[in-house]
Amino acid sequence: MRTDSSPGDLPAREHLPATDAGTPVLDVVIPVYNEEKDLQPCVLRLHEHLKRTFPYAFRITVADNASTDTTPQVAARLAARLPEVVSRRLEQKGRGRALRTVWSASDAPVLAYMDVDLSTDLNALLPLVAPLISGHSDLAIGSRLARSSRVVRGAKREFISRSYNLILRGSLQARFSDAQCGFKAIRRDVAQVLLPLVEDSGWFFDTEMLVLAERAGLRIHEVPVDWVDDPDSTVHIVRTATDDLKGVWRVGRALAGGSLSLDRLARPFGDDPRDRELTDVPKGLSRQLVGFCVVGGLSTLFYLLLYSGFRSFSGSQVANALALLVSAVANTAANRRLTFGVRGRGGAVRHQAQGLVVFGIGLVLTSGSLAALNAATNDPAHSTELAVLIAANLAATVLRFLLFRAWVFPDRRDEPSTPAPSPVVASHRPGGHAAHPAAPHPIPVRPGPPAYRPLPQRPTAPATPSSPTQAATSYDTAPFRAGDAADQGWGDSTMQMQAVRPHDHDPRNAR
Repeated sequence: MRTDSSPGDLPAREHLPATDAGTPVLDVVIPVYNEEKDLQPCVLRLHEHLKRTFPYAFRITVADNASTDTTPQVAARLAARLPEVVSRRLEQKGRGRALRTVWSASDAPVLAYMDVDLSTDLNALLPLVAPLISGHSDLAIGSRLARSSRVVRGAKREFISRSYNLILRGSLQARFSDAQCGFKAIRRDVAQVLLPLVEDSGWFFDTEMLVLAERAGLRIHEVPVDWVDDPDSTVHIVRTATDDLKGVWRVGRALAGGSLSLDRLARPFGDDPRDRELTDVPKGLSRQLVGFCVVGGLSTLFYLLLYSGFRSFSGSQVANALALLVSAVANTAANRRLTFGVRGRGGAVRHQAQGLVVFGIGLVLTSGSLAALNAATNDPAHSTELAVLIAANLAATVLRFLLFRAWVFPDRRDEPSTPAPSPVVASHRPGGHAAHPAAPHPIPVRPGPPAYRPLPQRPTAPATPSSPTQAATSYDTAPFRAGDAADQGWGDSTMQMQAVRPHDHDPRNAR
């Protein structure tokens, strides 16, 4: 079964709706380990920036990765002082483990994280999350390698970063430009399905998350950032690079073997209800054409080498049949995996049998061409034979692609079609989950314009909370196990967000 042909478990993207005033729209996680010096300035600066520029309710979560200094005490004081700040303590190290734990338990529809050193200019935060709020994208990343980015860092880190991204492009066919920038965001409904598939709990966590999301066809938005390197960074470059390379090998092997169930991450064709009713929509035609041409070119070279070898001890017809048979088996296997994305061993024998039928058609074309050539001249030159065979193979190639696409590897032909469930827009409440619909509706109908509801304004709490406990627990969420998303169904937790009215802006913003 092809990954890109499954309807998946994710609904169509929609604009996040206004929610209850106490539920934040954005949850920014700051993973820390022994950052007692930088934590307070970072949180205060981020909090002031969000208060001044972010138009919706927000939360800042400090995820302590088993720090051994006074970082937990600093985080607790910040949580007691600022109602929008909470602190989470983990007894094990690992940035990926911290992000998985906090994101899995968060009730905010948009989840983000950034490094504690705030190397990235905070003016990129709203452009980072805006495509997720609007429903345009599934994930968003800051890119230091975009043309319009402005970056200040040493030559060593620049070389390592660019080399790592080249490795990702060459080995995992990654198309995003910067996997290591500590400035990323994801929609909660996507995280619920994607996080259980990510195995790494360290620095490779977000790279693995991006690779799987891209392979599943999710949309990743890139934001050029201004970035200044932190000279006091405690990241161990050599150890991190070694772990990342091990992760690249592990993910590449899993993708090649088809052991990752990425089908659940597929999105419907479009966000209009009428688009969700479409069936048999051709997908990936341009990619399939490129893959088929590459495989076909290599198969032709392989065929010509085999033909030349067999021709040295047999006649032209026998050499052509043997060469075409061997190359046809290899061609079907390569196209099955690389061009049409069929993974696993299911249906492999049937596909090869169908490929042999296609081979028979190609054999008729090429053998007929050789027969016509031998009828025209008694002793044709070897170069003439090759030229005739190349022309005949070009014609057979076009027919082979059409047969492969329409018959051998059709789009969703090997399982019964089921009606897609109608999208459900549910209210989002802290600690709760949206309910599944009782039954799918055959024709989703877009409701009329809803009554206007105000945006989730930030809580108007006093500067000094009544008690540290009250401030620290104002955003407590229900406990959540990261694997629950794979074990039980999730409702659609996304909702539509109303447009900002002119008078809803921050009065301190001069604009």
